[in-house]
Amino acid sequence: MAYAPNNLSALTYANGFTLWHYKTADTHEEVDSDGYFNAAAGMLRVGDFIFANASIGGTVESGVFIVSSNAGGVVDVANFTDFGDDNLD
Repeated sequence: MAYAPNNLSALTYANGFTLWHYKTADTHEEVDSDGYFNAAAGMLRVGDFIFANASIGGTVESGVFIVSSNAGGVVDVANFTDFGDDNLD
């Protein structure tokens, strides 16, 4: 699939940093591909965090991407860091 602008929401921002949330049916590997967020280049800044819920509709993958570069309309995010893999109860 592809980036869906309506699924990217700013949660909070301060001091040149924005915390985002993004949900998608795409896997986290697809979201991490080159240029996935290029259409959002005007909003995303290096160092922004994107909390993500990927694979919606399947086994949900929850975690965070960090915007590692944004130059000339090309956005790259650092590899997905997942949350909640362990459930020890």
